[in-house]
Amino acid sequence: MANGTMGSTDTGTPELRGSDSALKIFWAFLRLGLTAFGGPAMVAYIRDLAVKKHGWLSDEAFREGVALCQTIPGATAMQAAAFAGLRARGGPGAAAAYIGFGLPSFVLMGVLSALYGRTHQLSMVTALFSGLQVIVVALVANATINFGRRSLKYWQDILLALAAAGFLIAGGSPIVAIMASAALGFLLYLKMDLRKPRPAGKGNPRDAASVRPALVILSGLAAGLVLLFFFDRNLLDLSTLMLKVDLFAFGGGYASVPLMLHEVVGVRHWMSSRVFMDGIALGQVTPGPIVITATFVGYLLKGIPGAVVGTVSVFTPSLIILLLVVPFFDRLQNTPFVLRGLRGALVSFVGLLLAVTIKFGLAAHWGVLPVILGLAAFIALRLKVDILWVVLGGAVLSALFL
Repeated sequence: MANGTMGSTDTGTPELRGSDSALKIFWAFLRLGLTAFGGPAMVAYIRDLAVKKHGWLSDEAFREGVALCQTIPGATAMQAAAFAGLRARGGPGAAAAYIGFGLPSFVLMGVLSALYGRTHQLSMVTALFSGLQVIVVALVANATINFGRRSLKYWQDILLALAAAGFLIAGGSPIVAIMASAALGFLLYLKMDLRKPRPAGKGNPRDAASVRPALVILSGLAAGLVLLFFFDRNLLDLSTLMLKVDLFAFGGGYASVPLMLHEVVGVRHWMSSRVFMDGIALGQVTPGPIVITATFVGYLLKGIPGAVVGTVSVFTPSLIILLLVVPFFDRLQNTPFVLRGLRGALVSFVGLLLAVTIKFGLAAHWGVLPVILGLAAFIALRLKVDILWVVLGGAVLSALFL
């Protein structure tokens, strides 16, 4: 394989270890990030880049990495990029891949947020976003179904999901719902064996070295929070909010939506549900995960500094967690106590997304044409039409007919 040398694990499984520089890894993921539409669907393209093209790790190791990324908080595609970078060049490689992959979506979202701030009151722009809001309802409804099909397998799952939905609709905090579901998971799944058979290997020497860069990043984050405390308390509030969102976003980028909606709209009243939905719509026409909505929120709150602080804060915790957990994942993935709590937390997001679908549906402008547009978008998504084309097509139809 190009740019890699062949080794082996204890099980005889080939493991590829790249030797490319962090700068080369950054440029490779920057180019990929420019076309990173579709969120978790990008994992397949990351695999092609890291496994087939550069040989930074084996296919089996990549699959194990994706399993880890789906277990811990954060956007799955971003985490998969960081894992590939970690195997290619240790901690610096993980940071290079993470930043390179996410940078295009941040830049484009920042530009679109600035344009939105200057033009959203124009009649055509108002009509455009009025139509996009019903498409956002279709997007979240589709995500709820997909999440539910993957996660709801037992009656305990359905019970926890419905309880979480009812709690959020009643005005409860999604973080309380997640923690309560995790605690109940210890009891409800007590007699179930949730372990999945996985081949045991000795991992990669670079994994053990990931703890030090995690601590370096954590120290930098703490220093940044101290500076914000002394210079701008509003930015500090924004930062701590987004840190909290990322820390509890189990299950991928869409898991951040209920958390961010509750904190930004329900608790702090920084914007209305409709404006927040506009931010999600913009996030769907940019590459990268839906959690890039944090850039939109930060920009509307505090301009460019807010966009930077919001974005850094909503991506940093999950990177730190990835770097800290990788060396111990083999043990954690077969620990019943951990698996029961994680399952409880994960299934709660089905209910939280259902509650968000209902809230967004109540906030959108409905009429004959919006209903038709929303149904068409939902059907297109169920038929696996790319999200980008659904959103762009909806934007054109909204501008023409609404």
